[in-house]
Amino acid sequence: MERKYRIKVGLFGGSFNPIHLGHLRAAEEIREILSLEKIYFIPASQPPLKDLSNVAPSADRLKMVKLAIKGNPFFRVSDVELKRGGTSYTIDTLKFFSSKFPNYKLYFILGSELFSEIDSWKEYKILFEFSNFAVITRPGFSKNLLSPLPLALEDDFRYYQNEDNLTTYQHKSSKTLALVQIDGIQVSSTRIRDLINMNRSIKYLVTKEVEQYIRDNKLYLKEESR
Repeated sequence: MERKYRIKVGLFGGSFNPIHLGHLRAAEEIREILSLEKIYFIPASQPPLKDLSNVAPSADRLKMVKLAIKGNPFFRVSDVELKRGGTSYTIDTLKFFSSKFPNYKLYFILGSELFSEIDSWKEYKILFEFSNFAVITRPGFSKNLLSPLPLALEDDFRYYQNEDNLTTYQHKSSKTLALVQIDGIQVSSTRIRDLINMNRSIKYLVTKEVEQYIRDNKLYLKEESR
C-alpha cells in the first residue's frame, strides 16, 4: 500500500559560507514549482571534498542562515549536521529526516554540478531510498541529466514527465528525481568572500542583516585586515 504523505518538505544543504540571495531565490522558486510547504536550510559541519581553509565557524554560519530566512514563513533551519559534527554526509542527514518525519515527502535540493558527482558520495546507491531529489537547473540546460550517472544508478530510473520548468524521472524505489529549471540569481559565496577580502561592497548579494553580521564579526577578512 502506497504511503500517504501529509506534507512536502525540501532539504537544502550546503556550507552557506555565507548564505546569499542566490540560495534564497533558488529555494523560493523550487518551493513554488514543487509546492513545498517548508524548506529546511541545513548548514554542513564539514562539507566532504571541500577546502576548509576559509570556512567561517559553524556558529556564525548558522546565525547567518537564521538572519537570512527570518520573515519567510516557509523557511526553517536545522542544525542537525552541526550537532553531529565531523564530515557531513548526505546519507546520514536523509536517514535522520526520514526517521524523524516519516510522513514527510522529502526533496533533497542540490545543484546540477553536485548531482553529476553523486557517485563519489557516501552510500550513493541507497540515497533514493530515503528521499526524492530536486536538482537545480538553469534555462537552456540539457534535461538529459542521466548520462553522467554511474551505470549502477542510470538503470534505476525511467523518464515519465516533462513540463515547462520541471522534468521528472522515477527511481525504482518509487522516489522521484526532479530537474527543476529556475531563473535564479547568479551569486557565489566564493565571490562574496573575495569581495570582502578586497574591501569591496557585498550589498545586494546578501541580505542586509547578513551583511551587517559579517561586518560586525569581521568574517572572511585576511588576518592582517582584522
